[in-house]
Amino acid sequence: MWSIIGMAVLLAIGSAALVGYALGVWQFAALFAALIIGSAIVAYFTALGRVRRGGGRIDWALVRAALESQRVSLAITDREGRLVCANAAYGVRAGGFPSPFELVDSGRGGDAIRNAADAARRDGTGFADLTVHGDDGLRRRLRITVRPAEQGRDYLLWTLRRNHIDKAIDDTRDMIEGPLGGWFGDAGIWTVMAGADGRVLASNTAFLDNIGAQPPGIPLNLGNLVELDDDGGHWLSVHPATPDADRIYIRLTRLPLTDNSNQDASEDMDMEDADAEEAGAYLFLMRADDAPAAATSAPAPTDLPALMGVLPIGLALADRDGQLAYMNDAFRVAAGISGDSSTGLIYPSDLVGKDDKAAVADMVRTAARNMDVARDIRVRLKHRPDEPVMLTIGRAPWQDGPAVVLSLKDNREQLKLERQITQATKMQAVGQLAGGVAHDFNNILTAIIGYCDLMMMRHSPGDTDFDDINQVRQNANRAANLVRQLLAFSRQQTLKPQMLQVSDIVGELSHLLKRLLGERVTFRVEHGRGLAPVRADPGQMEQVIVNLAVNARDAMPDGGALTIRTFAVTPQDSKRLNREGMPPDDYVAISVADTGSGIPPEALPKIFEPFFTTKEVGRGTGLGLSTVYGIVKQSGGFIFADSTPDEGTRFTIYLPAQEALAETDETPAQKVGEEVSFGEGTILIAEDEDMVRAVAERALTRKGYDVICAADGEVALDILRGMDTPPHLLITDVVMPIMDGPALVAEARALFPDLKIIFMSGYAEEQLRSSVEIDDAGFLAKPFSVAEITEKVRNTLAG
Repeated sequence: MWSIIGMAVLLAIGSAALVGYALGVWQFAALFAALIIGSAIVAYFTALGRVRRGGGRIDWALVRAALESQRVSLAITDREGRLVCANAAYGVRAGGFPSPFELVDSGRGGDAIRNAADAARRDGTGFADLTVHGDDGLRRRLRITVRPAEQGRDYLLWTLRRNHIDKAIDDTRDMIEGPLGGWFGDAGIWTVMAGADGRVLASNTAFLDNIGAQPPGIPLNLGNLVELDDDGGHWLSVHPATPDADRIYIRLTRLPLTDNSNQDASEDMDMEDADAEEAGAYLFLMRADDAPAAATSAPAPTDLPALMGVLPIGLALADRDGQLAYMNDAFRVAAGISGDSSTGLIYPSDLVGKDDKAAVADMVRTAARNMDVARDIRVRLKHRPDEPVMLTIGRAPWQDGPAVVLSLKDNREQLKLERQITQATKMQAVGQLAGGVAHDFNNILTAIIGYCDLMMMRHSPGDTDFDDINQVRQNANRAANLVRQLLAFSRQQTLKPQMLQVSDIVGELSHLLKRLLGERVTFRVEHGRGLAPVRADPGQMEQVIVNLAVNARDAMPDGGALTIRTFAVTPQDSKRLNREGMPPDDYVAISVADTGSGIPPEALPKIFEPFFTTKEVGRGTGLGLSTVYGIVKQSGGFIFADSTPDEGTRFTIYLPAQEALAETDETPAQKVGEEVSFGEGTILIAEDEDMVRAVAERALTRKGYDVICAADGEVALDILRGMDTPPHLLITDVVMPIMDGPALVAEARALFPDLKIIFMSGYAEEQLRSSVEIDDAGFLAKPFSVAEITEKVRNTLAG
């Protein structure tokens, strides 16, 4: 204070000095300084007095108004613990306006309140959890928070909050007695909230109207009004105070309003089963219902076991409590129940694994209440956890007896079919990819092989360049074989099927197979008698048998035995074999069996996938069996593998048997035309790949033909339209941008109907024939050599 007064004196003296210096009258300056100092002292002490007079009083009316603006329960106590202020919400929650220290008796509860108050004064915040009993008999769990109300910490601010369950109970009470209860009543639902002892805590008007007047002075109790019926329903007493009290048959659902009840939230129960210590309050929903009839149109429960026992479908019944009441033999077999293993089974959820228990139990409860349409759920049974099965659950159509019908389906075949469809879709996608890659790669190989042929024509054997070029050509042919394997897997290679005997194929390969197998492997061939011919490409079938034999040799590094058998399969035999996807018919079978290490069960479904191999790195591309699979399938046949680890593997090929060997693919030789001789004529080539077009042009030009080239179909069509006389031959690629080969040929035949055509493609000829309706057209598969294209042109022009 004195520092402030001293500062004011210094300021007054300085101001007076300035005034005296400016006016030259020092008496006036002294009087001015005295006035300033006096005024400052008077103002200071006046303000200080006001502060002191007002600092000791608190406007509790203002504080009360502030507390009332909050919805939570708030109270303020002084240092002695007396309640000095509280809002109305606190009075409701505390049952009046006691001090927080008076909410509980001395002991653990009182210690918790005192410890919370000490923590608030010391740390700024204190907490306490209390359980109190209200006038309605329900326990209230309160969370109390304490904070200082002012800087001196003489006053404490208390906040009382309900447990979330207690809040739900109070909110439910308000809703039942409010508009929501009225809406339920309008819908014919009587709504009641009762304690664990059955005492009614709240109800809607519809319930009170139906039960009528009650005995005076006796609290309303559901335990005295509701009686459990044997069929799962309940009887509600009406006007119990009257001598002739009536009863109403009702359907009752009980919902526990607590977090520690072990009862089902939707189970119909007798009120006497409630545990007053564990349960808090319950919500009851009642609806008047027709009493069970003595007989219904549905099958009587006593007749159901006899009816369900003869059905081949796995059926079971469960009562309204969800307990299994009956299972027929088919259900026991599907569920893996045998003998006395069903003794401990009470509920349907006991049949399934722990991950499916909750879902099954929930569906059974829902079906018992109000499920209109049966529903399917995929579950895993305890005895078969690796394969899911389908469980159907629905509500029973009768009022009396079991409430839920369960049907268990063994859908392993369905799941197996789904896996097969998924596998086939995946293989088809991979096949399309392989076919596209092979098509583009064939164009490159055509150029490599063609240029090698052209260069070898300029060199004689023995030259260094000739050997190098020949080496390049051989490697290009190896690459072409790899592409053919891709096309075989995708069933897009060009086959040349003819009628043949499988025994002849195996016999001709016997000497080659003996050399391939080596001395450690015993080789044996068993031919069947009277085998019908088959229609297949002999070269491709030889590749199939060789691939299977080589795989068998690799599976027997220490030696063993390989047996190849040919035999006939009748429709009855094929039906008895029950091979997947193979219809009953006459087949000629080729069996290749070894005594090697076998194929692991987990790898057996994948062996025909491309690039899948069980061999170590560097010993296989994984294309061998996929090629075999593609060739057999493209030939219209089937192939299956049976294997036992450490015992061996058997591959069996089934080819459709043909009726007669007389049906051959040989066509009578046609006369060589006299109009155009070899090496003469005009040829139009339409090819979008520059390298392939250049190789074809040079190869045919060297043979004496006049060659005209076009980079695509539209250019070739413009050339044809500008020609007075048609060319002797049109060679066109199948796949080209803007206008493809078939479209070009259709336009060209419209101009020149007798124009001869050769298609070039990296895809299979069968694929072209099935998608393009063009007669009298030749086909040249890529990659081709110079000799192959010139030979094809010569035969087409001469034929």
